Amino acid sequence: MTHRLAPGVREAPRRFVPRFHWELLVCGVAGHELVGLDARELRPSDAIVAREIDGVRWHRCLRCDSWLVLPAPDPASVAREVPPEREEIVLPLRGKPLRDKIILRLIAINRALHFVGLGLLGIAILLFSANRADLRDVVLRVIADVTGESAGNGAARSGHGLTHRIDELFSLRSAKLHLFAAIALTYALIEGIEAVGLWYGKRWAEYLTLIVTSSLLPVEVYELTQHATPFKILALIVNVAVVAYLLYAKRLFGLRGGAAADEELAARDVGWPALEAGVPEPAPARG
Repeated sequence: MTHRLAPGVREAPRRFVPRFHWELLVCGVAGHELVGLDARELRPSDAIVAREIDGVRWHRCLRCDSWLVLPAPDPASVAREVPPEREEIVLPLRGKPLRDKIILRLIAINRALHFVGLGLLGIAILLFSANRADLRDVVLRVIADVTGESAGNGAARSGHGLTHRIDELFSLRSAKLHLFAAIALTYALIEGIEAVGLWYGKRWAEYLTLIVTSSLLPVEVYELTQHATPFKILALIVNVAVVAYLLYAKRLFGLRGGAAADEELAARDVGWPALEAGVPEPAPARG
């Protein structure tokens, strides 16, 4: 079915697609980035960041492009005659660079939690290995009191029950326990390096995260086929999302133009040219 256009309309309007603005999220949490609040007067050259219309001052947020009406500074609080020059202003991140920073830091927090968890696990295994002779009788006695099992009952002798599993754990050789601890601590170290690198937006950390995470996906899928739990499913979804984001959005291994295309897009969203492209025309003077 074809729809007739209204008189004077040459083409149908495009469907509105909502867009998530990371700038508004950050400004809502950290506040707007405004300049010239302490300036006595505004010049025509300051119109990109602040302007005065009919005696009312408008200040532009350098991050989210919102224009805010603020009172002129009190003469006692004036710190400068005019707003700072462009070279004195540190522009905040916006657009794609801001989005990437937020997402990479969320991944970094995830990796930091892995670092803490694996590190504690490795230390716990080493402590267990060094003190298991003292712990064995205590643990088995607690298990017997809670479950009613004991090392001499039928369940333990038949190879079933919690007591049997605990007894097997205490029977592991020290070399095997040290191997498990070394694996856990090695992965903890890798996750810690990833977390620090991603927090500071390092490209090498993105590659390291992609390689390590991708290498563990087959293991996670196998674990799900053996015994699926909500935690395992969630972990798999998160890791698949991380791999997809790094490959598609960060253009690793030359995908979609590689680092050059990523830097070109980032440059388009930051800097004074990006701010100039979004500045409104000055209001006409009232007669």
